[in-house]
Amino acid sequence: MIQAENTENHGCKDARMKKPNVGLFVTCLVDLYRPNIGFAAIKLLEQAGCTVEVPKGQTCCGQPALNSGDYANSRDIAKQVIETFANFDYVVGPSGSCIGSIKTHYTELFENDPEWLGKARDLAKRSHELLSFLTDIMNFDAVQSTFAAIATYHDSCSGLRELGVKKQPRQLLGKVNGLTLKEMHNAEVCCGFGGTFCVKYPEISTRMASDKVENITESGAEVLLGGDMGCLLNISGRLKRLDSSVKVYHTAEVLADMTDIPAIGDGEND
Repeated sequence: MIQAENTENHGCKDARMKKPNVGLFVTCLVDLYRPNIGFAAIKLLEQAGCTVEVPKGQTCCGQPALNSGDYANSRDIAKQVIETFANFDYVVGPSGSCIGSIKTHYTELFENDPEWLGKARDLAKRSHELLSFLTDIMNFDAVQSTFAAIATYHDSCSGLRELGVKKQPRQLLGKVNGLTLKEMHNAEVCCGFGGTFCVKYPEISTRMASDKVENITESGAEVLLGGDMGCLLNISGRLKRLDSSVKVYHTAEVLADMTDIPAIGDGEND
């Protein structure tokens, strides 16, 4: 499991302020497929003036079960998450979809259970997607990275529509040395992943991913950036199948200056 390390504090506006104690919700896809994103998130949070812990007891947010209508197991998973992150000032995750589940759907699961509804509401108030937390809560703007490339940004559905993540990543990316950000057509349109949607409706999902790849290509970008690993894996896979040379990174990796590993979907020997 990803563990936090102390780094120099560059982002705190007032050194006299108590450092917020942040619990990092790593997410399943990051932990299993791209731990570098988790380490990048820790680096950015510590630069912003936070202390960061990664609770060992965390598991999935329960979104797959919730999307499939398995509300009994969803509630059990939600209870574990609520208890695991009960003592942190904030809960932050590098994924709009996972934090969206915690922030907007846990309260729906417990609408008939007053005790757990109160706990779910408390967790929801303390939970934030990584890039919105850095900008909206910590006022972080001391980006110290260089990434010489032309990039475009994909707005993931949950982050955009449930959490209002739109300007925050672009604001931070605008401070990366050497980076040129070019907007693609239909940046806000779904990539076709949608959790279980891509399994239930593969033909529709494939077409949506192909449309997204076409828009990326037309933008002239060399790199695709985004804030949700599910979308990035999906788009990366389609880019590979269509023989595109576009590289894919999570925005946190670029902001933390941690892009010295193969891009998402690229093998070590590619």
